[in-house]
Parts: sequence; C-alpha cells; structure tokens
Amino acid sequence: MGPMQLSEHEMTAALEGAAKTVLAAQRRDVRKGRTDIETVWKEMDRYQRFKLLDSLGDQILPVLMALPDREVPVGERPRYDDAEITAVVEEKLPEGAGKLRRKVVVATRVALVRTALGHVPPRADPERLDVPDHL
Repeated sequence: MGPMQLSEHEMTAALEGAAKTVLAAQRRDVRKGRTDIETVWKEMDRYQRFKLLDSLGDQILPVLMALPDREVPVGERPRYDDAEITAVVEEKLPEGAGKLRRKVVVATRVALVRTALGHVPPRADPERLDVPDHL
C-alpha cells in the first residue's frame, strides 16, 4: 500500500483528542484530578463541543491536510518532526502579525498539531477491516 493521507476518521480522532487536551488544561477540576476529561466532555452539550472543535479545527485541520503523505505501517501512527510541522504551520499562517506574536502563534499551533497527531489511532490493516455484509 502506498502513502496515504489521514482519513476522515483519523482527523476526527486527532481533533477531538486535541480538544480534550486543551479543555483538560483549562479545567482546574480535571488538573486537580477531581474529575476526568471524558466525564467533562460527555457533560458538555453538542453546541459547546462544536464551538471548541470548530475553533481548534481552523488551526489544526489545514495543517494536518497539508502534511506530506507518509508510508504508515499497520499498527503505527504517522510521524512528522517539528521542522516539517513548523514549515506547514508557517505556510498556512496569514501574514500580518508582528514577529514576536507570529513566533508565539507558530509555537502554539505546532504544539496543538503535535498533540492532535498523538491522538491519531494506529493505522489499521486494510486487508482485515470488517466490512458489513450489506455493502
């Protein structure tokens, strides 16, 4: 099997994982161990989840889609180094921000994309995917 871009399922998992990581960092009760992020996520209404996913999606998805295609062995996640991620983040960032602000935005976005990539599920074996009989 040749190189493959991230699937919709993989990008969704990446975005949701990044959203939960950001939310956990913002929530004192999660940081202190009084509740877990899955509980907080389930208690949010659909609109609250949508707003968070939408705001992060604008920052993460264009970068994930622009990363180079990779051979990803079954059972592994796609791997990119910080230089590759940074180059794509900088390319996708609109002009205009001052140098320092731009540097901070790039560093933050690279960290977000790295977090998102950590939530991409390991690549499945296409030969062993269970396809329902009715398809």
